[in-house]
Amino acid sequence: MSRPRTGPLLPRSRGALSAGVTAFLRDDGPLPDPDAARATEPYGDDLQLALYVCYELHYRGFAGVRPELEWDPSLLAVRAALEERFLTALRQDAPATASLDVVLDGLLVEPVRGSGVSWFLQDHGELRHLRAYATQRSLYHLKEADPHAWVLPRLSGRAKAGMAAIEYDEFGAGRADRVHAQLFADLMTDLGLDPTYGRYLDEGCAPMLALVNLMSLFGLHRRLRGALVGHFAAVEITSSPASRRLARAMKRTGAGPAAEFFYTEHVEADAVHEQVVRRDVIGGLLDDEPELAPDIVFGITATSCLEDRLGDRMLADWRV
Repeated sequence: MSRPRTGPLLPRSRGALSAGVTAFLRDDGPLPDPDAARATEPYGDDLQLALYVCYELHYRGFAGVRPELEWDPSLLAVRAALEERFLTALRQDAPATASLDVVLDGLLVEPVRGSGVSWFLQDHGELRHLRAYATQRSLYHLKEADPHAWVLPRLSGRAKAGMAAIEYDEFGAGRADRVHAQLFADLMTDLGLDPTYGRYLDEGCAPMLALVNLMSLFGLHRRLRGALVGHFAAVEITSSPASRRLARAMKRTGAGPAAEFFYTEHVEADAVHEQVVRRDVIGGLLDDEPELAPDIVFGITATSCLEDRLGDRMLADWRV
């Protein structure tokens, strides 16, 4: 049976769960017991890496891993246990207790200067910080918008049209050189990093893995389509001001034109996307399925929770 030679390499394991999953994918050992997920830290390296590896089979896979394992029933059973542990923790830590209007308005409130990663990078960041930031974010940005595409078949009418319009921009509006994932690869090149897809998976910290896993979790489950829309709204509404600060950081440090352009592009594009998300994607979805409002709120609060965890981790590392 042929094995693909292309694609990223399987990562180094970080515990029993991730070791069992990667061994199974190499045909080198049994899968872990799904019950083991219930006793594992939901935001920790081991569970998040194991879940990330399971999800990556739905994107580009791994070198040497048989493509048919994407839908292996025993692997899906393990993935379901990992998802349940992760999702249960998110519902406890990011409950959807406020109204949608209140939560959306909260996204428009700018963080206090100096209180977040983009402020730190704008005011104090050095090239080493920008490289560390790009290394982490590469786990998502090299497949930017791909997780969100899963929701398109689950939407209809105005929500589908609005989501498709935004995704069209994310995928370059018909130009391969303007695909946002390619723009981020160009940014990495400017920063002296390897832009190969999946190159820095071993360097990805647990909070970054969790954030990417959140997108895949919401995108791959039709029952969580409202949460995916909420996540998408959180990203698009908060992106423009943060991107403006990151563009300034790239310019101040002399990171390079492509590095600066990635964020200036997002300042303009996401300011427009914010309006489309609120008016058409959320508005259209609620016209069709008003009962999904709490799920949209959950998608927003869960995203904010994980972004805060990631920001705290990065700032703690940089301030040592």
